[in-house]
Amino acid sequence: MTDTAQAVEKARVHEEKEADHHPYFRPKDAATLILVDRSSAVPKVLVGKRHDKVVFMPGKFVFPGGRVDKADHRVPCAAPITAELEANLAKGSPKTPASRAKSLAIAAIREACEETGLCLGRKAEIKAKLEGPWQPFADAGLLPDPSSLFLIARAITPPGRVKRFDTRFFTADASAITHRVDGVIHADAELVELVWVELGSKPLADLHPMTRNVLNELDTRLATGPLRHDAPVPFFHFYGGRMQKDILG
Repeated sequence: MTDTAQAVEKARVHEEKEADHHPYFRPKDAATLILVDRSSAVPKVLVGKRHDKVVFMPGKFVFPGGRVDKADHRVPCAAPITAELEANLAKGSPKTPASRAKSLAIAAIREACEETGLCLGRKAEIKAKLEGPWQPFADAGLLPDPSSLFLIARAITPPGRVKRFDTRFFTADASAITHRVDGVIHADAELVELVWVELGSKPLADLHPMTRNVLNELDTRLATGPLRHDAPVPFFHFYGGRMQKDILG
């Protein structure tokens, strides 16, 4: 069995052990950001290695992401999300209102800055009060800028899991990174290492199966040229114990 096949089988066994022993939890809105470096022939994506002692996916390579905070929709931005992105986020049932669409995009930017120290922002002509997780933006004179984000996929964790998320997976080009915060990645942090890895490389074989599905979608999109908002957006969910893949519309 190849290393990739072993990783897939290991992940499948872990999924089966985790399922079917917990009450139903309503999935919580979450956002993930996949940063892409397309400066060379083979695109690279940024992954972080989780600490061995965290509860969720210890030691795994992951993309930065997490739950939407209640305050995310109130954060001032340097630019609004594009109309095309808002429309994509509204697809599905029930429809996502504009305020929630903004929250999802802003959560992806916030989580990326918190976990990696990489900030997607733009110089602000008007000073706004930013604090807490947004302090790095304030210190750099930036406001978060979601205008460079594209929606790649949506996925809902299957029933029976300890933690369930309704996750929107966004991507943005590495050129959108305008500020770096030092000291975020270290031996005792949630992410202990950051690595830019080529699509198809070995570290990506050990990703969570659903994350690999999303990454395959991104790989397909990148192979056809520049990212576009009008590309189909897959929706991964579970019905009758099996994963379903629909297209949001």
